[in-house]
Amino acid sequence: MAKMAHGLADDLASTILLATDRPVLVAPAMNPKMWTAAPTTRNVATLKADGIHFIGPMAGEMAEKNEAGFGRMAEPLDIVAAAEALFADKDQAKPLAGKTAIVTSGPTHEPIDPVRYIANRSSGRQGHAIAAALAKLGAKVTLVSGPVTIPDPAGVTTVHVERAEEMLEAVTSGLPADIAVMVAAVADWRVASSSGQKIKKQPGEAPAPLLLTENPDILKTVGHHEQRPTLVIGFAAETQNVEENGRAKLARKGADMIVANDVSPETGIMGGSRNSVKIISADGIEAWPDLDKDEVAARLAALIAARLAGA
Repeated sequence: MAKMAHGLADDLASTILLATDRPVLVAPAMNPKMWTAAPTTRNVATLKADGIHFIGPMAGEMAEKNEAGFGRMAEPLDIVAAAEALFADKDQAKPLAGKTAIVTSGPTHEPIDPVRYIANRSSGRQGHAIAAALAKLGAKVTLVSGPVTIPDPAGVTTVHVERAEEMLEAVTSGLPADIAVMVAAVADWRVASSSGQKIKKQPGEAPAPLLLTENPDILKTVGHHEQRPTLVIGFAAETQNVEENGRAKLARKGADMIVANDVSPETGIMGGSRNSVKIISADGIEAWPDLDKDEVAARLAALIAARLAGA
């Protein structure tokens, strides 16, 4: 990557990369400290600005004993899928060409102390799939992702965050945009004052109370922002009264659409590969069948393109 970023061509591979006019997909794999090192960060930013596509790295175990973190190579099948998407038919319709989109995905982790945190149960699969689907239709997509273990989608600029406040800052920094799809399961509360040291359990004593404070409402902020996107879509993960709560959220958040679903444990939606959603808007409620999350993403991207075409 360093050679690519600086145009060095002193062996066969680097010479081919410098000479090619074809899309290039990079699947990094390295020690976590190498991945987060300042030179690597600069080189990755340069390559992305040059149009180089990335898949991964992922979080997980490294080759070094007892070493873990971001730097693990994406799974081979994920690399294959990213390559297939990258080299797909370039003549397919791109109804979102020239449009910009911001998508949030995954949970947020709100620290209690250096060991513990408050979070929601979210794998990020649906948000990542939506970001990829919008990019496939030609949109320039920024994905703001909380902590997940799935790879970054190819063809998408991914910003990694942990806390809700960081996610809000990344989202508002990406405005103006044409489309905002707020999929992330953001923790509603955070600890008012997190501890700098691990809170120790004291034998025979009750745990210290946690004073919570409300996190920023990212969807509501975007829905009422002075640079509000043309189309604002939120998600409502419910365990009861799905339609009623979704309609209330639509009005309260200033959204154009709410994608509502029942995430009760028996549905298997949280962390699973399938989803069953209801699209709630001023036009009414449309119930979609049980679908693979990639299919939900493709349908939603097509709906977004149709709405913008008629705007």
